[in-house]
Amino acid sequence: MKRKEEKRSGKVEDERTIGLLKARLGEENYQKLIKIDNPELHQFVAKYIELCNPDKIFVCSDLPEDILYIRRETIRAGEEEELAIGGHTVHFDGYYDQARDKANSKFLLPPGVELGPNINAMDREEGLKEIHTIMEDIMQGHQLYVRFFCLGPLNSQFAIPAVQLTDSGYVAHSEDLLYRQGYDEFVRLGRSARFLKFVHSAGELDARKTSKNIDKRRVYIDLEDETVYSMNTQYGGNTIGLKKLAMRPAITRASKEGWLTEHMFIMGVHGHSGRVTYFTGAFPSLCGKTSTAMLPGETIVGDDIAYLRNIDGVIHAVNPENGIFGIIQGVNSVDDPQIWDALHSPGEVIFSNVLVTEEKGVHWIGKDEEEPERGFHHSGEWTPGKRDEDDNLISLSHPNARFTLDMRLLENVDPELNNPAGVLVGGIIYGGRDSDTKVPVEESFDWVHGVIIQSAGLESETTAATLGKEGVRKINPMSNLDFLSIPIGRYIECHLDFGAKLNNPPPIFSVNYFLSDAEGNFMNDKTDKAVWLKWMELRSHHEIEAIKTPTGFIPRYEDLKRLFQEVLKKDYSEEDYIKQFSVRVAENLAKIERVKEFYKTKVYDTPQIVFEVLEEQRQRLIQAGEKYGDPISPSKLKLS
Repeated sequence: MKRKEEKRSGKVEDERTIGLLKARLGEENYQKLIKIDNPELHQFVAKYIELCNPDKIFVCSDLPEDILYIRRETIRAGEEEELAIGGHTVHFDGYYDQARDKANSKFLLPPGVELGPNINAMDREEGLKEIHTIMEDIMQGHQLYVRFFCLGPLNSQFAIPAVQLTDSGYVAHSEDLLYRQGYDEFVRLGRSARFLKFVHSAGELDARKTSKNIDKRRVYIDLEDETVYSMNTQYGGNTIGLKKLAMRPAITRASKEGWLTEHMFIMGVHGHSGRVTYFTGAFPSLCGKTSTAMLPGETIVGDDIAYLRNIDGVIHAVNPENGIFGIIQGVNSVDDPQIWDALHSPGEVIFSNVLVTEEKGVHWIGKDEEEPERGFHHSGEWTPGKRDEDDNLISLSHPNARFTLDMRLLENVDPELNNPAGVLVGGIIYGGRDSDTKVPVEESFDWVHGVIIQSAGLESETTAATLGKEGVRKINPMSNLDFLSIPIGRYIECHLDFGAKLNNPPPIFSVNYFLSDAEGNFMNDKTDKAVWLKWMELRSHHEIEAIKTPTGFIPRYEDLKRLFQEVLKKDYSEEDYIKQFSVRVAENLAKIERVKEFYKTKVYDTPQIVFEVLEEQRQRLIQAGEKYGDPISPSKLKLS
């Protein structure tokens, strides 16, 4: 009876699976795979070998010779090209395959399951039928790489094993730099592994080795089976499965288990007497996320994604990645010294969609060097003024051109990157692009106030460079709207429930680097963010007082004056302080109405507490405005 039950549950290998694997893998690769005692994994690999039908299969056991084999095959297949600096390579995506395909990225949901109007979804059975039809024989002529990784530090309660099937050496190489290799972890866990699954194929390739059938580009996420399918695309955001694609099933898993998967950096802010306080931070695109995480003098644990868990009543966080897949546009020697040094030193770095010069160097938009007169990139041969078939001017690199590297190449990498227990979180930061409302830095009254006002109410203005129309305000809850796999209301409740179980929740802050005067000039210098961070670090340890306003706690002038001298060696006038930190009553009231409208009309499951906290803030603003006028100078308000 027990053996029959095991067969029904998939715990006993079926003869067909074993026979297929032996026939298709060959003895050496078969032994690598079978060393992992997990019938579910074997059945998964066998299923997609049979469906996708690759010419050749390589199982990577993470030995140095296996890793080197993939590097060599990637170069041989023309997916990457070696550059002048040792270890540097370049990869080109297709001209029209340069970004995440939002329209064709969909959740596959069973009947009766809804995620809300903000989340792209379709019927699960219909989606599986479509994607499996696309996958039939899609890997003919290709080599399949079977890869094993681990999201989060090895041998940790944070760790999530993941298996990647891909016919792209570029994807396999990229993931080696971005994630912790996980073959030994799969062997250790055996049948107890709860792993995420990713299947990718670049599909039929053109003469330039780029995906040909992008009309059939699909990225489908099956939350029920924790499987992501990515077909007919090469761009990393669509294909490097463990990155943003893995966030979706991880968010769902976290919501069921009581932890959080967040679109956040993790950084160490260095205080007095050698103290390091760790902050997480969520910022929408073009709002200063990377420049904050990479501030000189501080250390970085992660630049993009964080797992947060309650361990003994306090928050610990890990970076599920250990590398950076970063936008290279604008990276320069002055503002980004650590990244600049890594991109100009020997070591494994993959550049994508940059300009390659005749000397096998690279150039990109915003690089502080003289622009080359010619080169080669994603559009082929390039010279200034080149236009595409639609008469659009082609820039010297794609605006979404990237670099991929292991964080160990950075001088400012934090020593706690691979700590299985993660780092203790001393504060959480939310930042947006706001020209006229929010002060440069502010602390919430408490966890609930922070989750509702700073996090769920996170708003940012678009720029002309991104959408062609400047100043359009967008609500982006927790800066995670594009990646949510659960309804927004439930996501907010997860944050509230998470905080309610903490012994002493860390403070939640907001920052705004884009406050402007009447002429549109920024009131802050780019370097001022270093001061705001040091102030938050002191507040997280209750070492300085703050002024209570209707919207939160703000710094005292005397504290900022001292910090500007200590951190930046520059004067900070009281006149600038008053301009920056006055409470703009009318603008804050208008923002509350925008947030309320979003949660009334765009979110079907908004918790009632959202409207209650917003109304409380509205009443505080009205009463303060009646008493002090508008705007309210911080000199009129009292210490907390």
